[in-house]
Amino acid sequence: MIYVIAIITVLLLIYGPQIWVQAVLNRHNRKAEDNFPGTGGELARHLLDRYDLHEISVEITDQGDHYDPMARAVRLTRDKFEGRTLTAITVAAHECGHAYQHAASEPMFMMRTRLARVSIMAQWVGSLLLFAAPFSVLITKLPSAAVFNIAGAFLVMGFAVIMHLLTLPVEIDASFRKALPLLSSGYLSPRQMPAARSILRAAAMTYVAASLASLLNFWRWLAILRR
Repeated sequence: MIYVIAIITVLLLIYGPQIWVQAVLNRHNRKAEDNFPGTGGELARHLLDRYDLHEISVEITDQGDHYDPMARAVRLTRDKFEGRTLTAITVAAHECGHAYQHAASEPMFMMRTRLARVSIMAQWVGSLLLFAAPFSVLITKLPSAAVFNIAGAFLVMGFAVIMHLLTLPVEIDASFRKALPLLSSGYLSPRQMPAARSILRAAAMTYVAASLASLLNFWRWLAILRR
């Protein structure tokens, strides 16, 4: 019984925030009740131009809302790019917050960006080590060859954990120290601000859930390797 409770608790911790996030975003993304004068894409372009970030493009994507520091582009899904909803406006401001972090070379953002580049190579090497581990044991006949498993798991899972833990403060900063002050400076009315805070809080919670999932996967790998 205790194992069932533990499994349910873990599932709630991981998937509960994701369900809540989607519920919050969808609630404020259904229709243009607030009669915004522009779309999320237009607001993003305006906010970037306001701070002379003319070189940063605003594009439609089907890979989720994000800021790409390599391409220097704010990318929004079509419903945010073309939408005039509170979710579209708030998410656009949040992604512009990342562009501001990049332009100011803020330490946490730059560290996360550098680590993201290293993480790609680390995960590739880690996957190779995990693939090679069984063959190493067969060839060398030495149990110590299992170190390939440990190194591979760390490179694949460990880097994911570090990435998510670093991403969380960057996301919180983009939401509450960048986007929220901007939105409250005349883009949203006082009546709309509580809902905007909920949307920004929901955006940050996606990374809390991702961090928990990464920690769980890493712990599971360590448990398997100890056997």
